[in-house]
Amino acid sequence: MSQFDIKTEKVAVLLGGQSGEREVSLMSGAGVLEALRSVGVNAHAFDPSQRDLSELKKEGFTRCFIALHGRFGEDGTVQGALELLGIPYTGPGVMASSIAIDKIMTKRLWLADGLPTPAWRLVASAQATEAAYAELAQPGAPMIVKPAREGSTLGLSKVTAADQCAAAYALAAGMDEEVLCEQFIAGDEVTVPVLGSAAQARVLPVIRIQALDGNYDFQAKYYTNTTRYLVPAGLPEGEEAAIQALVLRSYQSLGCRGWARADVMIDAATRQPYLLEINTSPGMTSHSLVPMSAKAAGISYPELCLQVLQTATLDHALA
Repeated sequence: MSQFDIKTEKVAVLLGGQSGEREVSLMSGAGVLEALRSVGVNAHAFDPSQRDLSELKKEGFTRCFIALHGRFGEDGTVQGALELLGIPYTGPGVMASSIAIDKIMTKRLWLADGLPTPAWRLVASAQATEAAYAELAQPGAPMIVKPAREGSTLGLSKVTAADQCAAAYALAAGMDEEVLCEQFIAGDEVTVPVLGSAAQARVLPVIRIQALDGNYDFQAKYYTNTTRYLVPAGLPEGEEAAIQALVLRSYQSLGCRGWARADVMIDAATRQPYLLEINTSPGMTSHSLVPMSAKAAGISYPELCLQVLQTATLDHALA
């Protein structure tokens, strides 16, 4: 990573964008911008959907904090553009970002590395979704149907009967040409942030999520106050450390750096944790989980933003 000089650098907070998570990104970016300015960083908002990225170079920006979520911000595209511009940026690089947003590719790599993730099928029609339901659904537990390359539970459905498969497939397929059917794991839902890179990467405290009626959807994530977040998570002795170790392995498996947040389900019967996905540009809103976990570790919101900014780097620095 490049050395950060708070006195001389000009920082762009990339926010907004053109994905389905634009409104959340605007909230994340506003929080990051205010936090960085509060500790003396010369930071400015920059919305790539309103301005050409080439303006970053013309206006003398030396570093970018990526607060974009979803496509065209978390999928390797912006990362690649910043590589060409030679401007260090926060979060994982081009390849890790493009893999992590693709849940299918993520699962393939995790399985190749022996990491546990729920059983799944890639489907191409409503009929294939019904076949997957017959194969994956457990008694009394639904199957999850979702787009392969979206975040924030956008396009996600819980299917509890075969006659729901067509609508679930249509919803997911409207957002992505690749649709993933995934075995539902009944149990505790937790999320775990990671900060840093390589040997310096460290895992923050586990957060256990208790959503109303067990439905942790887009609304519950960002706009309601009924969801409970438990940190300390209150897990059985030794389990939190084991989950943290698993998340660190999953982070390293995808080649992540800078920061990310992994979502995990813990089977209620066996206590086996299953990796769901990794978010490589996590939310930073008032409801977001990385700041919550960081606070439990004694890291304030402004300090967290500054630490992440200091990790900004490039895959390949141009001569």
